Amino acid sequence: MITFWFAILVLAWVLYFVLEGFDFGVGVLAPFLGRDEHERGAAIRTIGPFWDGNEVWLVAAIGVTFAAFPDWYAVLLSALYLPMVGILLLLAVRGVALEFRGKHDSPAWRRRCDRLLAGSSAGVALLWGAQLGVFVDGLPLGADGVVSGGGIGRSLSPLMTPAAGLGALGGLLGAVLLGATFLALRTTGPVRRRAVALARNGGNLGTVGLLLVGVAGGSRVVLVAAVACFVVGMLARQGREGGAFAVTAAGVAGAVVMVFTAHGSVVLRSTIDPMWSLTRAGAAASASALELITVAGVIVLPGVLAYQAWSYWVFRRRIASERVPS
Repeated sequence: MITFWFAILVLAWVLYFVLEGFDFGVGVLAPFLGRDEHERGAAIRTIGPFWDGNEVWLVAAIGVTFAAFPDWYAVLLSALYLPMVGILLLLAVRGVALEFRGKHDSPAWRRRCDRLLAGSSAGVALLWGAQLGVFVDGLPLGADGVVSGGGIGRSLSPLMTPAAGLGALGGLLGAVLLGATFLALRTTGPVRRRAVALARNGGNLGTVGLLLVGVAGGSRVVLVAAVACFVVGMLARQGREGGAFAVTAAGVAGAVVMVFTAHGSVVLRSTIDPMWSLTRAGAAASASALELITVAGVIVLPGVLAYQAWSYWVFRRRIASERVPS
């Protein structure tokens, strides 16, 4: 049961970071790839039917952590309280910008909403990337299962490490590449051409940057990410938007899986003493609780997956960013 629910938890996080990843990327890129109101609107409409549904996977991931691994949930939410609150606030700003963008027929109003959308999307990608870096690096977890320190420093100091910084950059790069390849796949006209060019150039720049980091740090994972960026750039150059998006999504999914399985059965490493690290078995709920939530999970999860797949099928057509003469 513990292994089953850990797999479900990782699946929920993978779906969230992949699906919301291109939402964040489109939010960041729309004001730059769209040169006028019509083009920016076309870019944002590509995520219009999906973004709020994609957020369901964040609720699912947090809910599964709370129900199946309560000790892990308690440590993370208490140690990283301020970054988590920051993410929730930025998600609220993003939602308001998306919902209220079309409520006022004013170019200035829409430009302000676009700037809020870009800023909040970039902020969420950076904060999530930094926290994934913290998940790999670990926290100063004591023998009593409590993270040492107090006040604001306990929430912010874990984000001031090289792992968190690298994670933040990786989160933003992943979101931008997902957004660029998604826009290339879902639009026509000038936005599509600029998105293809960005995916090509972003893949090349990401390849060079990750190669330098991977060689300097001796990390095979980073080198694999560099190869993935190279493939994305090559596919974008060939006009194969679907392949470029699939490789980017697979790269993000692989990175998330590696973050959660980096230390084997240890879900949160203690930077003070490895013996005080939190394991899956140590963080899991009781066997009876896991059996109870399994009944609900078996009923709900397939329905959510089926509904979301159906919605993507219904809204599968490209959106025109060029102006159609009337």
